[in-house]
Order: sequence, then C-alpha cells, then structure tokens
Amino acid sequence: MIHFLETLKKQRWDDHRYYHHSRINQSLHLVSAISFLTAYVLLFIDPIAASLLAWLVAMTTRQSGHFFFEPKGYDEVNKATHEYKEQIKVGYNLNRKVVLLSIWAAIPLLVWANPIWLQKFVALNTFTNTDGFIRQTGLLWLWLGVGGVLFRTFHLFFIHNVEAAFAWMTKIMTDPFHDAKIYATSPLYLLKGQLIDPMDHGSYEEEPLPQ
Repeated sequence: MIHFLETLKKQRWDDHRYYHHSRINQSLHLVSAISFLTAYVLLFIDPIAASLLAWLVAMTTRQSGHFFFEPKGYDEVNKATHEYKEQIKVGYNLNRKVVLLSIWAAIPLLVWANPIWLQKFVALNTFTNTDGFIRQTGLLWLWLGVGGVLFRTFHLFFIHNVEAAFAWMTKIMTDPFHDAKIYATSPLYLLKGQLIDPMDHGSYEEEPLPQ
C-alpha cells in the first residue's frame, strides 16, 4: 500500500510539473475540478445531468487549457522536449485526447441518426423531442467516460504494470479534489499578470503547490 501511494504521488507530481505550467491552464483546471465535484454529487441524483456537466463544462475547460494555453516548446524547468513528455505520459497524451474527443463529438451525430444497431447495442429509445435527444447523448457520454478510464487502465496493465495502472485510475478519479486544492490560488496569480508558474517548488516528495 505504501508503494502504491508513492506511485500515485509520483504520477500526480509528474502531471503537475510537466503539463501545468500555464496559469490559465491551472485556472481552467480549477473550474474543471469544481464542475467535476458537482458532477460527482449529481451522479447520485441524476447521472445523465452529471454526464452533461462533466463533458460540456468540466472536460471542455480542462482540455482547452492543455490544447490552447499550455506551452508546447522546450521545457527549461524539467529539461525535456514536448515530444518527450508526450511519449512518456502515463495517461492520455494530446494525440489520445484527440481520438477521445473525436468520439465524444461524434456521439450526438450518432444519436441524431439513431441507427437500429445503436438502439440495440445501448438500449436507446427513439427520441421524440430535444430533451430526449439531450438525455440519450448524455447517457452515451457517461458510458464513454467510464469506458475511457477503463480502457486506458487495462492498457497500462500491459505497457507498465498493474500497480501503475490502478494508481493512474485512482489519480483520474481523485484529480478534481487534488486540482481544487493545488490550483485554488492560480486565478490570483493570473490576475497579477503571471502567465507561467515558475515551478520552483521542489520534488514530488513535497506536496506540489503552485508558487
């Protein structure tokens, strides 16, 4: 268990130091974290509403930060190229995210087409109004989220090991709590005009907190 927690801590630290230099990205992750935490509560009340909130707000803000605001040049702090960081990333790198988000964007089109095979595969009903279309889309997005996490976890079993895979899955599920904590002050630094975190807060053995 101690080694598992160390693996989890190291994955969190690497995620922070490699992929969250931009204060805008950090601030968007704060918005995403709050949205995900709200979605977690909604899961027990209305799972489809939780899925819609998670994908339309939490995921869009989170991934916008990575795609549009995070620096893609040479990382002077960690002495690593963008290509190297993409290659060693444990979870979804940008290329994998493009595939995942493409599936996400295609789902509403599939629901609108409402093919027979889709109705049988996921037990969808023929919708008769906008609300039905939205809720069926939200249901498929919910399954996509679960499937995306499970698929990468099983993949990590083979390219890393079981411990690393479960540590990553745990990290993904608890990221909203962790991100809300460590990026809580990022908007304040952004308002002061600091666009890039100096990343001078030690190693993963210390809790990584933006300066």
